[in-house]
Amino acid sequence: MSSTNSRSRWWREPLVHFLVIGGLLFLAFDRWGVGSAGASRIVITPGQIDALVANFERTWQRLPTEEEVRNLVQDQIREEIATREAMSLGLDKDDTVIRRRLRQKFEFAAEDTIDATPPTEADLQRWLDANPDAFRQDPEVAFSHVYLSPDAHRDTLARDADALLAQLKASGATTAPASMGDTLMLPADVPRSALTEVARQFGDAFATELAKAPTGAWSGPIRSGYGLHLVFVSERTPGRVPPLAEILPVVSREFTSDRRRRQLDALYVRLLGNYTVVVEPRAPAAPGAPAPASAPAPAPAEGPR
Repeated sequence: MSSTNSRSRWWREPLVHFLVIGGLLFLAFDRWGVGSAGASRIVITPGQIDALVANFERTWQRLPTEEEVRNLVQDQIREEIATREAMSLGLDKDDTVIRRRLRQKFEFAAEDTIDATPPTEADLQRWLDANPDAFRQDPEVAFSHVYLSPDAHRDTLARDADALLAQLKASGATTAPASMGDTLMLPADVPRSALTEVARQFGDAFATELAKAPTGAWSGPIRSGYGLHLVFVSERTPGRVPPLAEILPVVSREFTSDRRRRQLDALYVRLLGNYTVVVEPRAPAAPGAPAPASAPAPAPAEGPR
């Protein structure tokens, strides 16, 4: 009898109740994740509904009906359920698309920590002075040319070019290039163009030699991928870095982009301090195969300027 009373008193002890209930809750958390507001509670806020309505209006150019709003909300709830269930199953792990999207969202959220103060003209001038090549304009040249085809002249190509050059020099600038030489799809008179554009049409070697050609006189021959050209440079503009006033919007855009990148780099450097990074060595290469490159260790990025 006393044993029964003892067990009855033991069961009525509050501490025993606490331990039993705690154990049951632990099992529930472990098995189903119940009891966690983040795992079981889905809240659709008025702001989310407004966003759904606004997106519907942008897509369909009208406001949704009440039934369509209910359907939008139900679809949002399904999306939330699917997302949570997928994450509980680990479907978000090792998915490159999801990881890349999460990184984009993280960096977008990090914009709030990045200095968005508009730069002053002094800031932009200093940045232009430090990065002139990013804004340097190519030299420009306007020229005419007479083309000689290797197929048409074969063994006499060089001799024919010299003879035609002498004739052109005697005629001077009054010569109409299109009436002389051989046919080529490119125009005989090329208006003022950047040397990079000339290189795109005639080849890098041609553009390099054209940059050295005298102005106001026939010269050559200059070889291109098509054949030989006798050229008359009528106008030349040297390359330059424009003053800030001419390219202010461009410099401002590039300055802001560079500042954002540097500050984002600095943020990653700070966050890296919260982690221990281990880059495990790759397996040795098979005999005769090139050795695998070692993965670089994380390096601190430059801070913002």
